[in-house]
Amino acid sequence: MAELKVIALPGDGIGPEVTAGMRVVLEAVAAKHGHDLCVEEHPVGWTAWEAGGTPLPEATLEACRKGPAVFLGAVGDPRADGLPPSERPEAALLTLRSTLGCFANLRPARVDDELVGKSALKREVAAGCDLVIVRELTGGLYYGKPRGNDGEKAFNTLVYTVPEVERVARVAFELARKRRSHVTSVDKANVLEVSQLWRTVVDAVAKEYPDVMLDHMFVDRAAMELVTFPKQFDVMLTGNLFGDILSDEASAMCGSLGLLASASVGGDVGLYEPVHGSAPDIAGRGIANPVAAIRSAALMLSYSFDLLDEADAVERAVRKALADGLRTADLTESGERPVSTMEFANAVAEAVE
Repeated sequence: MAELKVIALPGDGIGPEVTAGMRVVLEAVAAKHGHDLCVEEHPVGWTAWEAGGTPLPEATLEACRKGPAVFLGAVGDPRADGLPPSERPEAALLTLRSTLGCFANLRPARVDDELVGKSALKREVAAGCDLVIVRELTGGLYYGKPRGNDGEKAFNTLVYTVPEVERVARVAFELARKRRSHVTSVDKANVLEVSQLWRTVVDAVAKEYPDVMLDHMFVDRAAMELVTFPKQFDVMLTGNLFGDILSDEASAMCGSLGLLASASVGGDVGLYEPVHGSAPDIAGRGIANPVAAIRSAALMLSYSFDLLDEADAVERAVRKALADGLRTADLTESGERPVSTMEFANAVAEAVE
């Protein structure tokens, strides 16, 4: 029996709804596999700012530091648009990632057999696609200094060091060894000096993994290939900005942003979150897709608790719910009856073996 302690940050918009769906599935896993589950909830994002004037209260941050696993529903609210950057909900997420030392973000993108017809791509292009984007998460343009905006001129700084690239590259190569032994490193080395360093360092790390094939691709070509020939990719390794964009593009391949999970690893505490945002336009209606949150929990079971069988059981349960024809509103056509967030989550919980 394992002790599963999870710090849950439901956050904003649909965050509380998908967090509730994820929690139902975790409870089923714990009950059916004999584990002791403790889920401790804390405020974050706009919800926290409204209550106390900060998007990341110190009590929340301290709880997250203790871990061992943090689940984040979503942050973001249009009412925060007038706040300075340091007080916006998104600032909480950036601080969490850097504080926890989560330098590698893993974003699986697999086209489920049951949802091939929902892909934005042609069936023959989408069928069988299964890749993971490894995004460097605590460096690059989002964290580089100096940065500023004086109303007349705005600027950001793109910086990467050799150790930053080395450590995230090793994560990608280790992951590739467990998959199909192929890494595609994405950069813009024909224009950016930072990308030239990135490519040099990745080449050096690749020598430690002679059993893994490496190729390089410019980001503009990678964006095109991701929608024209995605089956060529196994593990895509890239920086913070490029990874942010490409992983959202990958959601079109899968059929919905509500299907994509993520794991942020590298430090002592793992951070798990659905890739979708807070979606305030549908918040409170019970129609959000909980699959990304549930699959993020599966990644948590695997990476933070080393419960690989339980993680597989969650994935099988998701696929069973899909095979049984259950679809949330983002995956239904006109005339089809969608199920609610909790209806889908409950079906997954019941299917956990």
